Amino acid sequence: MTPMHPIRRLDLGYFVRPAIEVGGPEPRVEPVLAYLVRRPEGLLLFDTGIGAGEPETEAHYRPSRRPLPEALAAAGVAVSDIDLVVNCHLHFDHCGANPLLAGTPVVVQSTELAVARRGGYTIEALVDFPGAEYREVDGETEIWPGVRVLPTPGHSQGHQSLLVERSGGRSVLLAGQAYDFASEYGHAVMARRAALDGVEPPLPGYPAWLDRVSEAAPRWVLFAHDQAVWEPAH
Repeated sequence: MTPMHPIRRLDLGYFVRPAIEVGGPEPRVEPVLAYLVRRPEGLLLFDTGIGAGEPETEAHYRPSRRPLPEALAAAGVAVSDIDLVVNCHLHFDHCGANPLLAGTPVVVQSTELAVARRGGYTIEALVDFPGAEYREVDGETEIWPGVRVLPTPGHSQGHQSLLVERSGGRSVLLAGQAYDFASEYGHAVMARRAALDGVEPPLPGYPAWLDRVSEAAPRWVLFAHDQAVWEPAH
């Protein structure tokens, strides 16, 4: 296996978000990104790409998929090399290749899995497939030394992000779809800063979980649908 950066972004394709969902006059093409994390314990994969949906879903989002095996091969690894999967949530554009990883533990918030199993939430074949092996967690959990999931609800009730500690205290937060864009995340960070500085209302709101993320002080924050990277100003 060739040497690899401790965290590597994987391009798993894109989809076209309709203008009605964008809130503007034109549709928007959004990337679908996953992250490969190398640790002493093995290889962790954060999200797995776009699953095949019903014809209506396909027509609505017009996805273009890059197969997970192809993306992993470009990083010098194979599907069989993956030791652990973490899904930020179980919408079809984040857990699409989970069935290819049958027998590999998938870390998911219990709340998220319960909602996904009720139906009408995602593509059911991507949730309970032959060989599906879930490692359910409730709240913040260290899954490997220096690697922990943080609950970041909002986009979904059971959404989670992954905090990866690195040498020199330069941690990285894989935020999934906690926010669609790095700029939106940055706006929330500034809203929190203004509130803590005692600026009088009105101020924009921010999620309570941002307090925990601020405590962790990530050096970089990476996203599932934005190639931009957020980093603090200092």
